[in-house]
Amino acid sequence: MYNLPMRILLLNLYFPPDTSATAKSADSIVRALAQTHEVTVICGRPSYDPTERRPWKLWQTEHFNNTSSAPGAFTVIRVGSTDYPRIQMKRRILNYLTYSKLASLRALFLPCDVIFAMTDPPFNGISAAIVAALKRKPLIYDIQDLYPDMAIAGSIVGPGLLPRIWERLHRWALRRAAQIIALGEDMRARLIAKGIGPLKISIVRSGAEILPSSSPAPTLNSHVIKTIRGNFRFVLLHAGNLGFYGAWDTIIAAARELQSENIGVVFVGDGAELARLQSLAAGLTNVRFLPFFPSSDIPSVLAAPDAHIVTIKRGLEGVVVPSKMFGILAAGKPSVAVASSETDLATLGAKFGFAITADPSNPGHLASTIRELASDPARLAALGQAATDAAAKFTREDQLGKLVALISKFPHT
Repeated sequence: MYNLPMRILLLNLYFPPDTSATAKSADSIVRALAQTHEVTVICGRPSYDPTERRPWKLWQTEHFNNTSSAPGAFTVIRVGSTDYPRIQMKRRILNYLTYSKLASLRALFLPCDVIFAMTDPPFNGISAAIVAALKRKPLIYDIQDLYPDMAIAGSIVGPGLLPRIWERLHRWALRRAAQIIALGEDMRARLIAKGIGPLKISIVRSGAEILPSSSPAPTLNSHVIKTIRGNFRFVLLHAGNLGFYGAWDTIIAAARELQSENIGVVFVGDGAELARLQSLAAGLTNVRFLPFFPSSDIPSVLAAPDAHIVTIKRGLEGVVVPSKMFGILAAGKPSVAVASSETDLATLGAKFGFAITADPSNPGHLASTIRELASDPARLAALGQAATDAAAKFTREDQLGKLVALISKFPHT
């Protein structure tokens, strides 16, 4: 039967009040699915820069939108995982392990028609595939970042037995999945290269959140904009996590070449690479590091620079697909894609004209690309208009609708 509500069990460690990218993505997905289906989330205790904490219980149940029978209602079960903060990387592994064990056990005793798994913790797809096999239910696997590829590239795990076992188990999980969701063409290509049949891989992008035409434009905070822009004549901004995926060395080296031209490179955020980048940029007057601003100031952060930097270092094509690109499109701002031409970022940027691409391994090429853009206001304006036009082609609402349609095709009773 296809016309009855489907019972969907979504597994992901992070969910609001966590503030991670997968928590926000999971929240959007759940709210879209809950309009027509019965959704239960199994997540862990809030630990990723949460807006609030939860006391320890083996599990605790929360109902959203008042009653379990209301349109849009869903249930969240928080298992009693440890809740070490994300900056404590070694202890954070305990969050992963305790969540996986408790979530898998709880999932075995919950009725469902399909299991929907995301990629927190990094081996969540494997755990979910085991649960799906034991319950004899289809697995829908939504890949936000591709592991163990990401862990290996970021030197989180070294070469040896562990990554080989991890890769073998992950390929089994990919083959076991009835439907795989990829964030871009580059990720889809990498999955196909792992031997996964292309017909079961669908692309659903993060999408741009477009305000209704009747909504007033967000009020911008002039103090935030001034703080980011400083006294530079041209400003490039990278706002977000400074993780292992970016071509940071190339960006800092390019900034060094532009130091005498009053072109600023500003980083807003933090992450595992922050301390190293601060050391690398020591003495540069045109590189600045700022902490995250409150979420209410995100529109001001997006509006502040002349252009945004979005980056993927060479070798990580399809491993990570930056969702931040769509927020930049919605803000109508140009992007400088410090990434290879094979990435979804560069391909879409060239096709729709909202980004210029620079070699992630060549600081000189990046510096000259920035220099040319800074001296060409007409091109900058054209890139910005193209960003606004592209945002309308990739709305979050349309992408979520595509995802709901993919999931709803599975038979259920």
